[in-house]
Amino acid sequence: MSKKHPVIAITGSSGAGTTTVKVAFEHIFTRESIKAAVVEGDSFHSLNRAEFREAVKKEEAQGGVHLSHFGPEANHFDKIEALFKDYGETGSGKKRYYLHNEDEAAAHNTRLKTKLKSGEFTPWEDIPAGTDLLFYEGLHGLVSNGDVDAARYVDLGVGVVPIVNLEWIQKIHRDGKERGYSAEATVETILRRMPDYVHYVTPQFSRTDINFQRVPTVDTSNPFIASDIPTADESFVVIRFKNPKGVDFPYLLNMVHDSFMSRRNTLVVPGGKMGFAMEVIFAPMIHDMMENKKKKKG
Repeated sequence: MSKKHPVIAITGSSGAGTTTVKVAFEHIFTRESIKAAVVEGDSFHSLNRAEFREAVKKEEAQGGVHLSHFGPEANHFDKIEALFKDYGETGSGKKRYYLHNEDEAAAHNTRLKTKLKSGEFTPWEDIPAGTDLLFYEGLHGLVSNGDVDAARYVDLGVGVVPIVNLEWIQKIHRDGKERGYSAEATVETILRRMPDYVHYVTPQFSRTDINFQRVPTVDTSNPFIASDIPTADESFVVIRFKNPKGVDFPYLLNMVHDSFMSRRNTLVVPGGKMGFAMEVIFAPMIHDMMENKKKKKG
């Protein structure tokens, strides 16, 4: 962990809603004039889109059904750990981009003078000097598999973990709307990922400093037939602090209307207040990080 070059990792499964956390941090970075080195977790996949599809076909032909983007076979866990370590020590490290669509490909092709396609990766590049902190958002920000332990180099780890039925509903609807996948295809993906979800994604949430778990107040018993995603107002967010010492709970309860505590380390807020609660919680933490950074440099 580093006071001079802090590392923040936001981790959550596909469809969990990590984008909400990213937006909250972006607001804080803008207000505080913080220059963040932003790293996307899917840039650490080890297979591009075409290679992954071919690997899945090969595995299925051999009777296997478990290769997924959640596991070590399709990711560079070691490069995630190396980036966090290098950034903490030097303020730099290697990053790249995964090109989700043709628009992203075109933008990076212009920047790099390349001819990359959607589903491919840009070359590895050095993070420019002069950033204030590293901000990772993806699947494996606190991953550990016996050989790799990325969590030990993270200064602030945040988990975004809706209850699993809600997570599946969000993924089914997102994949259908944004990627054109059928619900059946998404369910197949969920089943394929389950072993890696259990072994490599879920354990991370015991290593985070804070978890945000959205819990719907409507029936999600069968997520595979849900006609819509429960709205923010149809849910609560359970916020668990790993170490409640130093957390000003009276202040948080006063700031977030209709919030309450369910345990000594757990705050519950209305779903519609999730983004606001994140900013109220994280703003002083980021402020302290920057003050410690200044003292360390001084």
